[in-house]
Amino acid sequence: MPFRKILHPTDYTEESRPALRLATDLAREHGARLVLLHVVETLGLERATYGEVAAGLQPEDYRRRLWDELHRMRPASSEVRVDYVLSEEDVVTAILRTAAELGCDLIVMGTHGTSGWRRWFTGSIAEEVVRRAPCQVLVAKAVPPAEELPPPQPTNLHPVRLIESEAE
Repeated sequence: MPFRKILHPTDYTEESRPALRLATDLAREHGARLVLLHVVETLGLERATYGEVAAGLQPEDYRRRLWDELHRMRPASSEVRVDYVLSEEDVVTAILRTAAELGCDLIVMGTHGTSGWRRWFTGSIAEEVVRRAPCQVLVAKAVPPAEELPPPQPTNLHPVRLIESEAE
């Protein structure tokens, strides 16, 4: 299935970087456009620093700073054409709306891998997007170092694992 437009929502964290690399590779391989989405709390001055407001920061200056931050996420590959989107709505809604309105046929996003009480309390953005997205969703995670697994305990009746490969 060839992809024409790939959406990558980013929060600029390390957890989102593997998804950006994957989205970039897929966009390059398919000749697709890459849409970089960043969701902010507000596009107004409410999140500007005190120093910026005291120095007379205007809404356009604040938005320019947000655009500059998003443009720094540009993939290294010059072959990939990029569209940029800033949104100030709920994260899940922003991802779903951007995918639908821009006709994205794939969303490639990272996950923070929260579990336990924190996940129960906050929910998972990736899980919600997978459930509700109007297109395919690929969730990429940062690969942790390989963990040491316990040695297998085979017996004559229970060999633990059987593998068969067809001849080439």
